[in-house]
Amino acid sequence: MNLFNKWLNEADITTKDNLVQLSAPSKSDFFINPANGERQLNAPFLYTDIQGDFVLRSKVSHQFLSTYDAAVLMVMESETIWAKLCLELTDYHTYSIVSVVTNGVSDDANGPSIPNKSAWLQMARKGNTFALHYSLDGETFQMIRYFRLPVSDTVKVGIVSQSPTGEGLTSDFAFLQLERMTLRDIRAGK
Repeated sequence: MNLFNKWLNEADITTKDNLVQLSAPSKSDFFINPANGERQLNAPFLYTDIQGDFVLRSKVSHQFLSTYDAAVLMVMESETIWAKLCLELTDYHTYSIVSVVTNGVSDDANGPSIPNKSAWLQMARKGNTFALHYSLDGETFQMIRYFRLPVSDTVKVGIVSQSPTGEGLTSDFAFLQLERMTLRDIRAGK
């Protein structure tokens, strides 16, 4: 289960069977505000370096304590070039699939609200393009974003737990999988 061996902003972690639990401290996030350039890059990021195409997938859940609390899959080139896919408690008090793509500054895209407090998240790379997908059953994945980032052949990929407005939380990552593979149809997530 130990897919990841490096840290940015190390935090408490527990592993057992097919579950990784990652704690986020108070006021932790990865976000570069597009309005003023203010940076918050202090959430715990447990990652590995991976070369070439990949697929990262996990069933995620968390405590949903405060606005923007999230369990996150992330890919990073540098502090100013990265993307994340989140199961987040939004400012509309919904459980939503949220994505952020950062190339100098961050965007912020709320996706669908879901009825559950857990979802499967998937992040895939094919060349310099990336696709973000989610699923409620772990079988049928829906695309959230498809985009390009100026990245090297080797990038950081892993998991984040964030609590930007809250006092911290623990995020659960079950059945984590990281495969070096090229998807036939990146938009379909297969």
